[in-house]
Amino acid sequence: MPKYIIGIDLGTTHCALAYTESVPQEGTERSIRIFPVPQVVGPGEVSAGALLPSFIFLPGPHDVPQGSIALPWKPEADFAVGEFARRRGAELPNRLVSSAKSWLSHTGIDRTAPVLPWDSPPDSRKISPVEASALFLQHLRDGWNHAMADGDPDAVLEIQDIYLTVPASFDAVARELTVKAARSAGFENVTLLEEPQAAFYAWIEFMGDAWRKEVRVGESILVCDVGGGTTDFSLIQVTDEDGELTLRRIAVGDHVLLGGDNMDLALAYLLQAKLASRGTRLDAWQFRGLWQNCRVAKERLLADSSIEAEPVVVLGRSSSLIGGTVRTELTRTELESTLLDGFFPSVARTDYPEDRPRVGMREMGLPYERDPAVTRHLARFLGRQSESVAFQSDAGSVQPSAVLFNGGVMKADPIRSRVLEVLGRWQTTGTPRELASANLDLAVARGAAYYGLARTGRGIRIRGGAARSYYIGVESSLPVVPGIPTPIKALCVVPFGMEEGTGAEIRERDFGLVVGEPAVFQLLASSTRRQDRSGEIVEDWHGEIDPVAAMDTELLSIEGEEGGTIVPIWLQSRFTEIGTLELWCVARDGDRRWKLEFNLRERQED
Repeated sequence: MPKYIIGIDLGTTHCALAYTESVPQEGTERSIRIFPVPQVVGPGEVSAGALLPSFIFLPGPHDVPQGSIALPWKPEADFAVGEFARRRGAELPNRLVSSAKSWLSHTGIDRTAPVLPWDSPPDSRKISPVEASALFLQHLRDGWNHAMADGDPDAVLEIQDIYLTVPASFDAVARELTVKAARSAGFENVTLLEEPQAAFYAWIEFMGDAWRKEVRVGESILVCDVGGGTTDFSLIQVTDEDGELTLRRIAVGDHVLLGGDNMDLALAYLLQAKLASRGTRLDAWQFRGLWQNCRVAKERLLADSSIEAEPVVVLGRSSSLIGGTVRTELTRTELESTLLDGFFPSVARTDYPEDRPRVGMREMGLPYERDPAVTRHLARFLGRQSESVAFQSDAGSVQPSAVLFNGGVMKADPIRSRVLEVLGRWQTTGTPRELASANLDLAVARGAAYYGLARTGRGIRIRGGAARSYYIGVESSLPVVPGIPTPIKALCVVPFGMEEGTGAEIRERDFGLVVGEPAVFQLLASSTRRQDRSGEIVEDWHGEIDPVAAMDTELLSIEGEEGGTIVPIWLQSRFTEIGTLELWCVARDGDRRWKLEFNLRERQED
């Protein structure tokens, strides 16, 4: 058994690591603690902090003094991770890797190619989003091993029970790449967990046994998570099973690439205009530095309500400013008005995100949302749930009576109040109450560690289960008829309510798998056929079962096997804890296996 249970928040803006003992020492109570991460905070200065800023500085030959970014375990370090990377990178933004997690979910690029920093010169050093994620995890690993495992091989981070968080809306590729980054960091036992669930687990851990007094049977709780790069919504319902309160996640929102990065840019435009009104104009290089420094100022203002203004400094570029700087400040009033009016406006319940026309040609940057209003995205999330057939019977109300906030943006009281106010105007049940959270920066890491405990039976589990029944299209073995397509039958592979982390084997009959040539695999779903079981075949399914996705792929054949060969197989399905369907096709004769994977939480367009 691993010595520790580890929870890691691999965030867009910060990383954090929480831990607890797998087996508490005799006479001590279970406790979840935050690991202070050693990192370079200034030239030649190493200090430990609860948060590891998710920034990597890739210096040029003259950007840092020799030896100034050395670490106790890496004296010859040629890059910096964490606080110093964030500070120096704000001055030299073309050397700074930031928002790596957002790039990891960008379907429009090769996420394994060295493309970051995105706007850096062609001859500069670059790394891939996967490599950047791996470097954050490697830094956590090395810092932990230096501080916690000196001389104790059983305490090294790589062999512990690790729970790594991802946005609930991450697609299957982004999740696989996250696991790939963890593997490259040497982690052996990795389980992914959705961030909103981790935040809710942190609330349970924070409340202790008192959580049962804070909620009531039939309530729906909204988890509103606005992080550095993404906005995630989830609904959790409180139910009664045999007289015990239980929690079930009943809805997960879309992938919304909207968060602190967008807000930092809005603040940068605000300060750019302020400087321009005074006769100071910034070039593109300086503006990127202003963008990064606005993030620093925003975080400080949100972290300390007693601060009314924060200075913002940008390196000078003109001949009259050699060695000088451009200075301005961001006030609390400017911060709150920009965020409230631009990102959390008071909108109606039916005000969904505006579908603005796209410009025909654009830079290949991150595909940010076209509508920056978080409240409009929230309206669409709740509106879709209320229209869903799944909520018209036993899933409960979609009007949340309580809200749990997460993410650094939500530290601001006016922003949380605005969300609650907007929800109150939308609902017939009145304004929902806020569930108290101990620390919005550390909640996800703590919740991930608590989830690890819950999996061992020492905590409360949030139940999920498939909200629909899922099927794979199976072509009928019938003669071809002119003008009529061959009928497709629906084979149930995930029945309604199947719990995450469970699966089923379908061995009762053989199926034929086409290998060696391109083929299409159809995923179907039904919100009404809740009685179908794994392995059940539905022949006449039109009107009850709908197409969801089609996967075009070519499954590998073996040497000497002709393209288009049909291999007899049986099926093994698994509904993972992060919302994917893993469908393994197992050859009847031999040890060959093929894996198909579908993301069951991606919204399919009509």
